[in-house]
Amino acid sequence: MSNFVDYVKILFRSGHGGPGAVHFHRDKLSAKGGPDGGNGGRGGHIVLKGNAHLWTLLHLKYRKHIYADDGIRGGATLMTGRSGEDIVVEVPLGTVARDGETGEQLAEVVDHDQEVILYPGGRGGLGNEHFKSATQQTPRYAQPGEEGIEAWTILELKILADVGLVGFPNAGKSTLLSVVSAAKPEIADYPFTTLVPQLGIVSHYNNRSFIMADIPGIIEGAHLGKGIGHRFLRHIERNSVLLFMIPGDTKDIKAEYKILLNELKQFNPDLLDKDRVLAITKADLLDDELKKMLKPTLPRNIQTVFVSSHTKEGLDKLKDLLWTKLIDSPR
Repeated sequence: MSNFVDYVKILFRSGHGGPGAVHFHRDKLSAKGGPDGGNGGRGGHIVLKGNAHLWTLLHLKYRKHIYADDGIRGGATLMTGRSGEDIVVEVPLGTVARDGETGEQLAEVVDHDQEVILYPGGRGGLGNEHFKSATQQTPRYAQPGEEGIEAWTILELKILADVGLVGFPNAGKSTLLSVVSAAKPEIADYPFTTLVPQLGIVSHYNNRSFIMADIPGIIEGAHLGKGIGHRFLRHIERNSVLLFMIPGDTKDIKAEYKILLNELKQFNPDLLDKDRVLAITKADLLDDELKKMLKPTLPRNIQTVFVSSHTKEGLDKLKDLLWTKLIDSPR
């Protein structure tokens, strides 16, 4: 079983606020003192906190209910009740929280140690001391605390990477990642070898580097959820540059590129605004004459590089091009 989990659904509940107290001052000198009931404490918050050392939601997979503590009732002598303890849920960077019913985005965490109050605890009720007046000297009531918020919530992880690899299964994405970085993705000659995103750090000149993500392969209809559909398309949303990869022995490279582009467009039109590069893989199978014949048939308006992960052909040129795109891309 994979230890990469990028989707969980959890019932969160923030704490109820503690009720205010109804109390009157009493001591040996005052048998009938005024109201001195304290306020209730607030309920505990549900807080999401970014942790750069986490890369998966696996630690939350089996936690279906997460409840914060309730606030404590107010006390005598204007004593405020203790607040409920907050629940801090650590999540990997790139985590998005959505309403479990409507799908509305509630929060996202992208920085280390960033804290977001997902559901605030209920406020504590006011004690009876707050309700005394010239006409009501001895109020015998106090406010109840506010209820907390209880809701099913979806946590989704979108991989944070500079370059995302886009292509059909067996386009050579995993092989490329293993060659240009220290990542060791599973590689085999059958579709969907890559079932979860893989990250690799690609070294460039002068100690510069960037992060590349091998996203599971697209199939036609992926935007409708076919194959592993939305499970991988959302990871592409975080990438600054998209590297399209199509094997050189494909019958119609331009047609395959259009299919890939359409899947991204149907899922999220904003993806087409990202910088794109096209790598024609398995270039070691093509001689110079074939490459010359292919060039006029390639998609226009996108920079193209012939590469081979086996012979290392074109890899330096590809890294140079990606680095240039990253420098120019808005972060």
